[in-house]
Amino acid sequence: MRRVHPLCVVGIALALVTSCTQTEGNRTAATSGSEPSSAAGTTQATGTPSAAGRADGLPRPEHVMVAIFENEDLSAIVGSAEAPYLTELAASGANFTDAHGETHPSQPNYLALFSGSTQGVTDDSCPVQLTSENLATQLLAAGETFVGYSEGLPSPGYTGCRSGKYARKHNPWVDFQDLPAKVNQPFSAMPADYADLPTVSFVVPDLCNDMHNCGVAAGDAWAREHLAPYVEWAKANGSLLIVTFDEDSGGPENHIATIVAGADVRTTSSDQHINHYNLLRTLEDMYGLAPLGEAAGASALTGIWTPP
Repeated sequence: MRRVHPLCVVGIALALVTSCTQTEGNRTAATSGSEPSSAAGTTQATGTPSAAGRADGLPRPEHVMVAIFENEDLSAIVGSAEAPYLTELAASGANFTDAHGETHPSQPNYLALFSGSTQGVTDDSCPVQLTSENLATQLLAAGETFVGYSEGLPSPGYTGCRSGKYARKHNPWVDFQDLPAKVNQPFSAMPADYADLPTVSFVVPDLCNDMHNCGVAAGDAWAREHLAPYVEWAKANGSLLIVTFDEDSGGPENHIATIVAGADVRTTSSDQHINHYNLLRTLEDMYGLAPLGEAAGASALTGIWTPP
């Protein structure tokens, strides 16, 4: 029998150990979902999730609710005796002191927040019919969900311009013809169990409760009744509330209140200059979506998140 030199035996053993170690490392990377380092930070095609959106420490919430009110200056909301709840919310969450709408009147601002563009709309005319990409199409393409809840909407999928205290000009998702009717729901359709909410929801009170017709106190009381329970749930369930306004009372600065509350939010006051495109960019980055339109040149909300 041929004898194997002892040094050969040692070499073979070392080779086997190295091979096993490399195999195990590859298996660990595969099971953990690790990506090659060259792909880190790459923004994938629109609607496709990636890790890029969390590069700046943004959370990826279970749910985000965006509530939009109407036509009030920042000074009429935060610190106002007529808005005790929203003032309290600002003090306990992240209060943006330099937030702005894009233009006047209302409708173009809603379109900007929802699609990254005013879509050439300069007034509140109805109906507006569009086919551009928007936040809802992005989320749906990525396997996430979106629903807009409008108070006073007479029925799911309703496309009329006006019904009672409901106004289509405050409902941007109905303007996009490629979206399914199921994303357009009355506020009464919001699930009782917040865990059943879509990934992102927009909430628009009616023409009284959004402060458009009935003033700040009415809208603040509505917010306490309908948003406060969600905020408490969100804090314990990895979710967020964003409260913002379409525009101010008509001034050239278009200075509005914007508040973020819920899980992973620091109690802070931020002087970051933001507008609706920054809000859209934040939502897109959270879910790894390519930024739309003007959101591509806007930064996400920064300095308000707790460390991961």
